[in-house]
Amino acid sequence: MKRLAYFSVPVLAVLLTSCHHKDLWFGDTAASSVDVVFDWRNAPDADPASMSLYLYDTESASHPLHYVFSGRDGGAAAIPYGTYTGLGMNADDTSWAVITGGDDAETFELSTLDAPTLSAFSLSPLEVPRAGESSTERVAATPRMAWSARTDNIYLPVDTGRRTITLYPEEIVCHYTVDILDVVNLESVDGSSVDAIISGMAEAYHCGCGQPSGNTVTHPFVLTADDADKSLHSEFLTFGEHPARQVPHTLSVYMYLTDGSKWSYDFDVTDQVRNAPDPHHVHIVVRGLSLPEPQHQGGGFIPDVEEWNSEHIDLQM
Repeated sequence: MKRLAYFSVPVLAVLLTSCHHKDLWFGDTAASSVDVVFDWRNAPDADPASMSLYLYDTESASHPLHYVFSGRDGGAAAIPYGTYTGLGMNADDTSWAVITGGDDAETFELSTLDAPTLSAFSLSPLEVPRAGESSTERVAATPRMAWSARTDNIYLPVDTGRRTITLYPEEIVCHYTVDILDVVNLESVDGSSVDAIISGMAEAYHCGCGQPSGNTVTHPFVLTADDADKSLHSEFLTFGEHPARQVPHTLSVYMYLTDGSKWSYDFDVTDQVRNAPDPHHVHIVVRGLSLPEPQHQGGGFIPDVEEWNSEHIDLQM
């Protein structure tokens, strides 16, 4: 039976990483003194509170070593001699994240949990109409901010010299903004926000190969109403879309009117997503949505008065 050895240094926590808890074997080898540096030239405005370094031994199938550093810049570490592949990512604000394939640098993938409800009215995704093929997609929560980097062929020989490992993290999420402008009868909406979803988004980000997953999900988000501006607005994050597997994107909006009637509107926003000048900053714009006038007043929020009234609206580009 192998014995377990855990290293501890002042600015560093060394732990096991995987989807499930497993033993981590460091063996009896001595460690090399290493300065771990996260160079932020590719994301100068990034501000993570802590960073992780995952090291994969290229000569064995052992579980990865996991180091966590306070701050964004890295620090000193004692790392066993060997040759490694390194993956770095932020270690703060990761309660949303699901890591799969974590025992191999090539399969390390970051995704999100299911979204059991839409936020504005706590509706189940099963309760609302969904357009076309997107009706079979998993409804997944949107990611939060994330940065990642990979460095190959990290060689730590048996000598007394101090070494440096440098990684160059990049932002791996995409910023999406949705504006529905010139809304007619916006005052007929019950409440100050409405639910919405967008389909065809990448399910995950493959940190090991540096690109979004080819599998797709639908993301829910909330649109906030501005009565004075006659608009609905939202901003959220996604993993974007895989460049070689582009699927249609439908924006669906769900709202209750003050008479208790339920309305859903579908917009094909594929062109706006696919032709965005910067795929990491996508701005979706819908103009001239005309809502019906309530048939009577005072209905309030009545979740099961009637079926959804659904409309598919073609956007004029």
